[in-house]
Amino acid sequence: MQWFKLGAITLGAVMLAACGGGAGGSLGGQNNNPGRGDLMQTPVPRIASVSATEFTHMLNADAAGQQLLQVTGNPVCGVDVNYIKYGTVGGADERTNASGVVMVPTGTADACKGPRPIVLYAHGTVIEKRYNLADWTDRTNPAFSESTLLAAMYAAQGYIVVAPNYAGYDSSSLGYHPFLNADQQSKEMIDSLNAAKSALSTLMSPTRASDRLFITGYSQGGHVAMATHRAMEALQPPIHVTASAPMSGPYALAAQSDATFYGMVNAGGTVFSPMIFTSYQKAYGNIYNTPSDIYNSVYATGIESLLPGTYNWTTLFTSGKLPQAALFNSDVGALPPPPSGFEFGFGTSYLFNNSARAAYLYDAQANPDGAFPSGTGTAGSTFGQNLGGRMRQAAARNDLRDWTPRAPVLLCAGHADPTVFYLLNTAVMSARWNGLGPLVTTLDVDSEPPLNDPFANVKNGFAYAKAHAGDATAVAVAYHGTLVPPFCNAAARGFFSSIPQ
Repeated sequence: MQWFKLGAITLGAVMLAACGGGAGGSLGGQNNNPGRGDLMQTPVPRIASVSATEFTHMLNADAAGQQLLQVTGNPVCGVDVNYIKYGTVGGADERTNASGVVMVPTGTADACKGPRPIVLYAHGTVIEKRYNLADWTDRTNPAFSESTLLAAMYAAQGYIVVAPNYAGYDSSSLGYHPFLNADQQSKEMIDSLNAAKSALSTLMSPTRASDRLFITGYSQGGHVAMATHRAMEALQPPIHVTASAPMSGPYALAAQSDATFYGMVNAGGTVFSPMIFTSYQKAYGNIYNTPSDIYNSVYATGIESLLPGTYNWTTLFTSGKLPQAALFNSDVGALPPPPSGFEFGFGTSYLFNNSARAAYLYDAQANPDGAFPSGTGTAGSTFGQNLGGRMRQAAARNDLRDWTPRAPVLLCAGHADPTVFYLLNTAVMSARWNGLGPLVTTLDVDSEPPLNDPFANVKNGFAYAKAHAGDATAVAVAYHGTLVPPFCNAAARGFFSSIPQ
């Protein structure tokens, strides 16, 4: 979900180049048939340029910006924001294109010049197609707040930031988004990195990358970051990853999916679920014959082209395109009723048919190990051969529990997250990697710091923000999308800076 909303930051001090909401400039060489990682425009257009002083002034002009500065610290470097378009692939490995941002630090401070480390960043779930991290000309751009955080947290502190908008967003020609597709999204992250590296020497403020590569991302982006780290280490030859910091991601995707269908509906589940199953239908072609096989007929028509689209999180529900919270029918029949505390996920205006839920749970009971990525169900099973099994098989295909990192990893999240369940994801990965010792660090920002805790400032800052977020309902609403992200990003930056040269 969209997070850390910044208000009316004044852009009057920023030098802006025409972006046209994502179309890019008209100058330079054009490549309309790019291969993977090829730039579509060279040189790439610079959208904005701000000095460290100007950026500090911009942030101080707004209450939310002042709050952000308390987490990021004052900018040390100026920031150039550059727009890239590049070739990549879709979920079925079809050729397509996508866009993203390359932020480079500028200025005379030592942290801002010479070969700079790269932070490869994966953003969280958004539902508006016009999302563009490079567009600083439009404060209504749904990516503006996250882009500003990236600039303040990383680029203004001396890191080159490379962040794709993802295939299916902005100017991408792909008609859907390969949501939580570990193979496609890791390929696209690598493609965006290669495109960005080829652009660095041609920028209006040319720069060079060092050999230090850090990968991070939040929520959906946490899953993408982990999948990318895994993919880079599996290549022959591998791409060297200095460290990664996946944040609040659904890493044990099949386990979370099973929990959802048993009734533990997560906040935002009515949005995430159609994005997931559209993604897997487009990639694998075998989830269902028609959307009405799994969706309530009230919502089935047009659901495959709904997200990402023109709706935001408010208009999506007020227009009646999706139910706000009810993933399942409150008339459960013989199916399991909602567990205590998850009643909100059931209603009379629901998304999934009882028949689809029944098929899913039948397979979960018949093939319990199918929820693990290497699981094939019990001996003689039919895992993957029925509707429920195909849904579970797709989730297992994108589950990351069968990977062991070879470079340092920070896992950051908050244990009370109502959207991506901590115990099913961050805690599970931490336990699986327990034998790796100091290679893996797990941070629960929503916990008391022990004596000499290197993350004490992050935990104390989170505690303060949580205490001032309002009542329990307000905290729950803000938890995943607003409260946790800036503090996990601050922890990630501190973790990256602690990795020896």
